[in-house]
Amino acid sequence: MLELIKAGGWPMIPLLLLTVAAVAIVVERFWSLRRERILPPGLGDEVREWVARGKTLESAHIESLRANSPLGALLAALLDVRHRGREIVRERVEDVGRHLVHRMERYLNSLGTIAAAGPLLGLFGTVVGMIQMFLGILDHGIGDANQLAGGIGKALVCTATGMIVAIPALAFHRYFRGRIASYIVEMEHEAMRLQDVLDELPEHSGKQQD
Repeated sequence: MLELIKAGGWPMIPLLLLTVAAVAIVVERFWSLRRERILPPGLGDEVREWVARGKTLESAHIESLRANSPLGALLAALLDVRHRGREIVRERVEDVGRHLVHRMERYLNSLGTIAAAGPLLGLFGTVVGMIQMFLGILDHGIGDANQLAGGIGKALVCTATGMIVAIPALAFHRYFRGRIASYIVEMEHEAMRLQDVLDELPEHSGKQQD
């Protein structure tokens, strides 16, 4: 392995740095996007039961819900405007949802950049290696054909490394985007179910009729 890294030459350094960065981002996103952290089990049912029982929705309770999780933040945003029209509620939920998506997509742009830059850096390293090899041929002649083939193989190490970095980075980038999209759908569903419970409250129905 070390011999392959040495064979790639100095262009292998940025490729190795990209590898380290990609691994760090993947590990961090797996930890941050755990389902129990984004959508705590039973939280939606607990809030709906809390509201249905007519418990006082004090600001301290709502703030505690907001700090609980992204789902809690979305439900708290809905409760903040529970006495207003459904249009305002919908706009608030969509606005908070966009902020939550931005927060959950943290570092994913960097991971996508790594996926795009890996093959380009690998190709650059290969071109540099080929240039160096042909300059050597100009100075010393073709010499041994086996040595020439070995030089080409070493130059291609960078291309292979770039693909090895890019393919997993691209796969994880798409995976995390898909996971976030599924989370958002479930969070919006929980918000709609909470809104249905609020609509059934007598005080809320009376205000809507007015």
